[in-house]
Amino acid sequence: MSNASLKVLTYNIHKGFNATNLRFILHEIKNLLRHIDADVIFLQEVHGERNISNNRFDDWPNNRQFEFLADQVWHHYAYGKNVIYKSGHHGNAILSKYPFIEWENINVSMLRSASRSLLHGTVQVPGIHQKVHIICVHLGLFGHERERQLSTLAKRINSHVLSDEPLIIAGDFNDWRGRAEHYLNRDLGVKEVFKMTHGAYARTFPAWLPVLSMDRIYYRGLSVINCNNHLNGLPWQRLSLSDHIPLFAEFGSI
Repeated sequence: MSNASLKVLTYNIHKGFNATNLRFILHEIKNLLRHIDADVIFLQEVHGERNISNNRFDDWPNNRQFEFLADQVWHHYAYGKNVIYKSGHHGNAILSKYPFIEWENINVSMLRSASRSLLHGTVQVPGIHQKVHIICVHLGLFGHERERQLSTLAKRINSHVLSDEPLIIAGDFNDWRGRAEHYLNRDLGVKEVFKMTHGAYARTFPAWLPVLSMDRIYYRGLSVINCNNHLNGLPWQRLSLSDHIPLFAEFGSI
């Protein structure tokens, strides 16, 4: 893997609205994402289509939210819809500076009222000889729901990812009790970057007073170059941004 470096960010953008749903702040999110300048961005709760908001907000973009955020910086993206309603749909998205070799959205919904999916892609990163697997997740709110979704995730990885291929799993796990380790660490051998570096998961929710560790970045076949909490502060914690705090990590060769 020579001197290759891969910077990643995961962020639940709350459909481009602030935590109280009163302000549309997608333009602010776009500016901040450009400031961080990650190579790959894992996004949750992204609108793929939303007709009502088009008429309610003057600054609503003409293209889809993930296309608006990716514009001129991340030339490659994938989107998988999770929740479909009369006025549109939202789901997970991955923005990448590197081309996708392939990607697939895997439905892991347990409840009609709370659709969920895993967005699994592979990218070719300069300096990394093998393809890198990247999986964006947004798991359910209920324990039994997450258990089945994590089991599906483990089966997906065991059947589609070779043991020596680099792997990053990132997103909103809704796992405030820390039970995902059973499936991810024991069954898959992946490690969580903040827990490995700082000894504990990063607290990311709610953004204005983070007490719950909802968002994670798991990895395998890579080394950690940089992992810090510099995003845990202004402007991320302001009520004008999402209800989650984003996580950032930089990976390199083993």
